[in-house]
Amino acid sequence: MTLSGQLYDTLGATYTVTRRTEPRIAAAIWTALGDARTVLNVGAGTGSYEPPDRDVLAVEPSALMRSQRHPDAAPCLGAAAENLPFEDKSFDAAMAVCTVHHWRDPIAGLRELRRVARRVVVFLFDTSEADRFWLTRDYLPEFSALRSCQILASPAELAGAVGARIEPVLIPWDCADGFYEAYWRRPEAYLDERVRRGISVWDAVGPDAEQRAVHTLRADLEAGRWTERNRELIDLDAAELGARLLIAN
Repeated sequence: MTLSGQLYDTLGATYTVTRRTEPRIAAAIWTALGDARTVLNVGAGTGSYEPPDRDVLAVEPSALMRSQRHPDAAPCLGAAAENLPFEDKSFDAAMAVCTVHHWRDPIAGLRELRRVARRVVVFLFDTSEADRFWLTRDYLPEFSALRSCQILASPAELAGAVGARIEPVLIPWDCADGFYEAYWRRPEAYLDERVRRGISVWDAVGPDAEQRAVHTLRADLEAGRWTERNRELIDLDAAELGARLLIAN
């Protein structure tokens, strides 16, 4: 089983509670797919962001995640990005959403997507600037330290591996998909255990760091310190938090 399969067989039991398709991000992804009629969704999870008007086949290594897919969702195979069981150029497009950071070898995985599809569309986050997001900067420095110890390819390196261009994607303040950065204007959401369980970062940093961050955030919210430090966010409709689309035609 792959790294992402092992992780989400452990963490994925409540994934569908908070991780849903965000329509504005979906629109950007689907536009990037162009006129593709056949689409492979790699690291597909429970099926978020799969375009309803195209012929989609999904690949997901975690059996638990596959079991939570809606009965009407696209058919899904158990396989990993780095070893896709398809012939060259089998699909018009291949997509991957919020999954590349869990792959054992992201560059090899992206090259596999490029091999089996004529177009590649990947949604991911550039987390190299820790101070860009207040949750990491003020409450969870362990996340920044963890990533600095890992050997991670940058979005530019990933894009270069498959000849992709990079487009920024703003995160709306009321984002429906509860990934790590989604609640940037709704800090109280991070106090909710259900929200945190849908975000792999919390498992990565460990329970001690998680509980300390939650305790400190709760105290800062009650005292008004969070609002004072982040006043510039209150009236924003969308924020630049490192979300990127890699698009290879």
